[in-house]
Amino acid sequence: MNRNPANRALPVGLVVLLAGATMTAPPVLALSEFQGAPAPIAGEQNAAPGDEAEEAAPEERTPLEIPMPDPLVDRTAVELKDDEIAAPDVVEPVEVLTDVSKIPVPVARMRELIVEAAASGDIERLRPLLGKGPTQTQVTATAGEDDPIAALKSLSGDQDGIEILAILLDVMSTGFVLADKGTPEEAYVWPYFAEKPLSSLTAPEKVDLFRLVTAGDFAGMEEFGTYNFYRVGITPDGKWKFFVAGD
Repeated sequence: MNRNPANRALPVGLVVLLAGATMTAPPVLALSEFQGAPAPIAGEQNAAPGDEAEEAAPEERTPLEIPMPDPLVDRTAVELKDDEIAAPDVVEPVEVLTDVSKIPVPVARMRELIVEAAASGDIERLRPLLGKGPTQTQVTATAGEDDPIAALKSLSGDQDGIEILAILLDVMSTGFVLADKGTPEEAYVWPYFAEKPLSSLTAPEKVDLFRLVTAGDFAGMEEFGTYNFYRVGITPDGKWKFFVAGD
């Protein structure tokens, strides 16, 4: 009889149990397999099936709108309120005077003396009327000419100043106006065209003007914007203030 324990036969039941344990043991996972498996999110575990459907639905998108171009005219910039509309320029009416008996006596007297001197044909007769010093009459003078009579002769087409005397006589025979009333520059001015817009002249007034200037001169004045031929000014106290041409 053999007494060695290693040679003893195992019971049949124990052999079957050991074999089953070996076959059903779970496989051993590698470390990399544990790291690759994401952990479940609590929110996903508790999410209802309906929520998943809503999340899966595509978002509604607003149709693409093409911007309209700006208007060619900005009406907000051109539309003005009634109180913001600029009032049109009002041209004050000019009172044309013709009756020398209704003007101050000193003015009428100086006018008479000027007319008499001009009609005489002797330009030297104007000298005492032109004055001296600060009150000397302003005349259109050439450069470097201080003597008023010499200056007037230089403006004449002849050496004796006859032409300028004729012009002076024609100017003093027209109507006149009171300019700059109530100011230190107040004066009676001949001819009245000097203070009246050319566009407002009537047909008879244009006839008066064409006694002094030509049609070509008048066209130039219209382009210039005002009368720019000779004019005379006499202050209310009877001083001969100016005899000038130009603007």
